[in-house]
Order: sequence, then C-alpha cells, then structure tokens
Amino acid sequence: MGAKRKSGRKSGSRAALRQAQDKPHSKMSKSVKVQIYGQTYSVQADLDEEYVRKLAEYVDAKMRAVAQATNTIDTVRLAVLAALNIADEYHLLKRKQESGATDYQKRAHLLADALDEVLDEKRKAG
Repeated sequence: MGAKRKSGRKSGSRAALRQAQDKPHSKMSKSVKVQIYGQTYSVQADLDEEYVRKLAEYVDAKMRAVAQATNTIDTVRLAVLAALNIADEYHLLKRKQESGATDYQKRAHLLADALDEVLDEKRKAG
C-alpha cells in the first residue's frame, strides 16, 4: 500500500500494513482519501476502506499527541516521533504476546509431563 500527498509525492510504506493485508477483511484495491494532521492523502489499499480510515485516525491522533507534548510544529519531525511511538507500542505488544506464548508452552509441557506420570503409574499398576 502506498500513499500519495496531493502534490504527488509518495509517502508511507507497504510494510506498515503487511500484517493487515493478510486479514480476512481484505477487498479489491481502491483509492481511499484520508486526513492525517491536516493533509489529505489518497491511499491505494487492498484493505477495507473503514479499516484504512481507522489507521489514518490513529496516526493522526498520535501526531497530534506528539505535537501537543513537544510543541513541535515541524510535520516531518512530528511524523517521525509519532512513528517511533507507534513502533514502541507495537514492540511492547509483540514482546507481551511472545512472553504469553512462552508461558503457555511452559504450562503445556508441565501438564503433559504430569499426564505422562499418571499414565505411567496406571500402566505399572494395571
């Protein structure tokens, strides 16, 4: 997915929505107009239009929060700082998910070992 400003310069990246493209709500590619921090972008998307709008709203909110927190008016700087905040959120969630998966694996192994012990005792007794 790429994004274009009104001026025609390209902005954005396919990598940003790579996971979203694998979602079942994907539809035919179409142009979706979104507003991010006062700029209109025409986004070519293989995604659900409403989903693209929600992503744009999220990015817009992040940029506005960074602008308010830093009193920065440089939009490129705001975009980079917002991207860093979003990347931080993503990696924290990813780490949490991976940690949870590891915990479930450990617990599954403990339960499997306990079950093996019970079955071995039954075999020896029976």
